Amino acid sequence: MARVKRAQIRKTRKKNLFRRVRGFFVGRRRLRMAIEARMKAEKQEFIGRKQRKRQFRVLWNQRINAAARLHGLSYSRMIFGLKKAGIVVNRKMMADLAVREPAAFEALVVRAKSALG
Repeated sequence: MARVKRAQIRKTRKKNLFRRVRGFFVGRRRLRMAIEARMKAEKQEFIGRKQRKRQFRVLWNQRINAAARLHGLSYSRMIFGLKKAGIVVNRKMMADLAVREPAAFEALVVRAKSALG
């Protein structure tokens, strides 16, 4: 059976591991705990990337609701009105309009109100 020489790959893996756990607290920088710490950190990173999308959608909805209420319409009624009017604008763009272009957002609200009847 052939002899397995793995010094180089082991060195590379350890170097990558220690690069990933740089800045971790006390024992979590050492080899055995570092492996587990890195695995947990990567799991949390993955979860965090999904949560960031949820949190931004909640923020956009809150901004749209606040701006719509200034014009006498609730968030749900506005979205329903826009849907009935056949206007397709994503929530990110609507929230941006509400903050940066109040006149354009007001035009959307007027169209939604007219579609509602």
